[in-house]
Amino acid sequence: MNIGSDLVICRKMTEDDLETVMTWRMMPEITKFMYTDPKLTLEGQKKWFNKMIENENNYLWIIEVNGIPVGSMFITEFDFVNKRCAPAFYIAVKEKRSLELAIRLEASLLDFIFHKLDVNKFVSEVFNFNKGVIRIHQMLGCSIEGILKEHIFKNNKFYDVTVLGLTKAEWEVKKSKIKYEPIKFEL
Repeated sequence: MNIGSDLVICRKMTEDDLETVMTWRMMPEITKFMYTDPKLTLEGQKKWFNKMIENENNYLWIIEVNGIPVGSMFITEFDFVNKRCAPAFYIAVKEKRSLELAIRLEASLLDFIFHKLDVNKFVSEVFNFNKGVIRIHQMLGCSIEGILKEHIFKNNKFYDVTVLGLTKAEWEVKKSKIKYEPIKFEL
């Protein structure tokens, strides 16, 4: 798949997207990698969405490839005192999942948080078994900062979580060695 020639944008999520996001969020191949397995309702999604958009520091996007929604991206956890955030995204449409798209999305996201939001540090918590995402983070310069043992209890089992981080200065060095087509973020 040559995603580099595709038009990829992150457009603002709207209330019209909530049913799709709800469906994606309850897909086993998506929830497998998240801390919760929610049973969502459209009414609950609307309440969540309204709460999220009340905070001007939250960013909720739909990832589109050639005009087709394929996933979502969020920045909702800011630590303004320490200038760090923990954004996340997922590609729900299986046919569009690729290393190339994931790198393009994450590299563009790193540029956005470090340059548009003036964040100093990107932080990510990832289930240890999610080796693909850990590897993508590392390819983009993140370092493993620690392992949180038996950190999440889900489906009657404890899971370890890998904590990764990347500073703005580290990204500036790393990004010159990565080839990617930047993605536009709608504000």
